Amino acid sequence: MTSVTEAGIGAAPVAPAGTGIEALVRLLRHSRRLVVLTGAGCSTESGIPDYRDRHGLWKCTPPMQYQEFIGSSAARQRYWARACVGWRHLRAALPGRAHLALARLERAGQVECLITQNVDGLHQRAGSRLVIDLHGRIDAVQCLQCRRSFSRAAVQARLEQLNPRFSRLDAARAPDGDALLEAHSDDFRVVDCEHCAGALKPAVVFFGEAVPADTVTRAYAALDRADALLVVGSSLMVYSGYRFVRRACERGLPVALVNLGVTRADGQVLLKVEDSCGAVLEGLVGSLAA
Repeated sequence: MTSVTEAGIGAAPVAPAGTGIEALVRLLRHSRRLVVLTGAGCSTESGIPDYRDRHGLWKCTPPMQYQEFIGSSAARQRYWARACVGWRHLRAALPGRAHLALARLERAGQVECLITQNVDGLHQRAGSRLVIDLHGRIDAVQCLQCRRSFSRAAVQARLEQLNPRFSRLDAARAPDGDALLEAHSDDFRVVDCEHCAGALKPAVVFFGEAVPADTVTRAYAALDRADALLVVGSSLMVYSGYRFVRRACERGLPVALVNLGVTRADGQVLLKVEDSCGAVLEGLVGSLAA
């Protein structure tokens, strides 16, 4: 069941009416420079779990913090043991309806920039090109010491060679390529940088870690050129994404949300459609093409 709510923000030029799809169609038809901000709800249909429930609460134990990862070899061992198992599921994930619909909107000239909080690369695999990876990419790995970059596939091959027992394990999926691993990881062997023996970290922004300043600057620049913001599949509970809704509201831009469950911006934006991201975006694409 689609739920649609409306609330004015400043002097927003569009006043949607009717069903959620009709309201979004009206918004996009008035927009020439749309920026889209996406979150985990875009990837759940691809089998990648999200972090929060419909009430914005953690579904499981909060993920590892940045300071814990960089400050503890035992924490890195635990992280990489779980990630070694979870990576197999993540790399097999395919773009879902939401990714494919957003790529179609970009090709049709409807989307000027897509800012994603996801690290799975599925927007690019679906065909989107105007993408800012706000939190980095899980398919890359970086040395914390010499800053060299490596492909995650190459690091995974090294991990599985050193840990054949873990390469055969399976476990329930968790967000961002993690796995709910019940096996003890005390004997898991972590690989280091092949050049300087420094510790390796996935090239993603951990919880508690700052988004690179140049990435934020590029995202703000895109939003400052925009005439509307569409948020898809994000509860906006993390400030790194919510800041763009605040910026849009301060500028008086119309902002629309598509999300199952509460968001941090409920009541602050022009329109909210509470339904499956894939279903709404597919409907939006079909209506715009009609």
